Amino acid sequence: MSDALDSTREFLGAHAPFDQLETDALEFLLPRLESRFYARGARITDPEAGPAQRFHIIRQGRIRGETPSEDEQLSGKAWELIPGECFPIGALLGRRAVHTVHRAAEDTVCLELSLEDFDRLRARSRVFNDFCTRRLANLLDRLQQGLDTLSARDGGAGQLNTPLVLRLARSPVTCRPDTRLREVLTTMRDERVGSIVAVDDNQRPVGIFTLHDLLSRVALADVDLDTPVAAVMTPDPVALEESTPGFEGIEAMTEHGMTHLCVVRDGRLVGVLGERDLLTSQPLTLDGLVRAIRRADSVTAVAERLRQVPRLIEAVAGQGAEADQVLRLITRLNEHATRRVLALLRPQHEAIEGIDFTWLAFGSQAREEQALVTDQDNGILFDAAASDADAIRERLLPYAKDVNQALAECGFMLCPGNIMAGNPECCLSGPEWDQRFTRWIEQGTPEHLLKSSIFFDLRAVDGDAGPVEALRTRLLQKTAFNSRFRRQMAANQQMFRPPLGLFGEIKSGSNGIDIKKQGLTPFVDGARVIALAAELPATRTHERLDQAVAADVMRAADAQDYHAALRYLQMLRLRAQQKALREGRDDDNRIRPEELGALEGRVLKESFRQARKLQGQLEVQYQL
Repeated sequence: MSDALDSTREFLGAHAPFDQLETDALEFLLPRLESRFYARGARITDPEAGPAQRFHIIRQGRIRGETPSEDEQLSGKAWELIPGECFPIGALLGRRAVHTVHRAAEDTVCLELSLEDFDRLRARSRVFNDFCTRRLANLLDRLQQGLDTLSARDGGAGQLNTPLVLRLARSPVTCRPDTRLREVLTTMRDERVGSIVAVDDNQRPVGIFTLHDLLSRVALADVDLDTPVAAVMTPDPVALEESTPGFEGIEAMTEHGMTHLCVVRDGRLVGVLGERDLLTSQPLTLDGLVRAIRRADSVTAVAERLRQVPRLIEAVAGQGAEADQVLRLITRLNEHATRRVLALLRPQHEAIEGIDFTWLAFGSQAREEQALVTDQDNGILFDAAASDADAIRERLLPYAKDVNQALAECGFMLCPGNIMAGNPECCLSGPEWDQRFTRWIEQGTPEHLLKSSIFFDLRAVDGDAGPVEALRTRLLQKTAFNSRFRRQMAANQQMFRPPLGLFGEIKSGSNGIDIKKQGLTPFVDGARVIALAAELPATRTHERLDQAVAADVMRAADAQDYHAALRYLQMLRLRAQQKALREGRDDDNRIRPEELGALEGRVLKESFRQARKLQGQLEVQYQL
């Protein structure tokens, strides 16, 4: 008996979540597990058998899941579980029957636990209970713990997702807005700080003064030291609540080009943080990069600054930022570069003076999901009467084409489909954009559906955002009331299938897997269809999932799984691009599953299953 328990202990120690069970929970579990053999083809669970009564861990062999009402060999909806995986957790938690038949795909041995002991183990073990209630997220946590262990050697593990208040090392140094500069500088010297915050009577920050301001606004401008600090400080400084995660602080500083941010509690100042307080191991600063981009005096200078982005992103990702946060940061940096290019080229095109227009982003940039390697999807929305539209377009196009070429010099590849502002079809007045979108929705040809998947994610990058938001509102109203078009979009979403084989195994060709098309696209396209149906205003995929839950069109548990799967696939794509850039390769969206460890392979397969699940839900909803 002792040998059998030792063998089981060794087996469980090699598989999540049992390898991290608390000691007392493991000792509770081991003697209660029963080993049971199933011959090939035997049914282990059946929807007709009533509520599930036993928890199964596969010890050896393979278990095939199948829907009893369908021919799985034809439908491709069967899937397989391998040693270390367990089932049927959802049925046990819900006190219901299983939805699928679990059948032994070969001679199989399972370790089994009664429902009563399953509940007792959950009560004893936080680790096991967490795994049961958030399985994919739990596995991803395990992966992140491994990454954090490596990162901890540099002292930065996970800090970007800890609250800002935990990064504060001292109380803030403050002054009144009417304090004379001489006194302010003396205080900064004595306190040995690089910034001071001006506060009102309620200790709310109203301005910030830094050493950078001293150089640019005082010394170089020859300002008298008896001047009140209010005259040279930066008003309305970036202020975030103390519970805000560190990454949002980095994001805010990047967005506003600031070197410091104020940390507040209910609006009252409790501390000040600089970027180096958050990115401790990174010599290159985000605020420095943003300032350099904003001040670049040529397109070449902008391009040189952008070459620093991969190194910066590697540091940010290594200090605990999640993949979707990193993608937002990349997008923000790219938009700083875009706005600088627009400004640099504007004086060379006098013909555009007096025209009110907005530079648009489509696709991944609009969703704030740009990766390290990306092409251009952009356009222009301008204000014009119908009779003047052609003439104004002719004035804008030379400028737009020059901008497209300049952005290409900066590393943003020209769009192969010519979805760029320099294309007359992408440089339209507000009514023209409205008419174009209406035609696509009403006609719904294959070409229209393809374009809709790109153009219907849109956002203003430079210029007045009002007309763009108005256009989006009308778009959502039209798609919400056109079920035929939504059904066509849902059918289109089925085109890119996760690479799972007949029995749920990962299929990888000689060139690996295109993680963008086969992994990310099903989530991106699926969330878009849901947003169009429910008139959800968000453009970011993760935000669309959250809004779908709030609108009661998606279950919170499903959204949680989709979030986890999407973040993991986004992280894999970033890693693939970083590796391709280092090695000078072009296949920047491809991964090789065989190069992943056992735990990552399990997470990848589960992530693909979640993509299939989302596609299946849309398939049922739209009767495809």
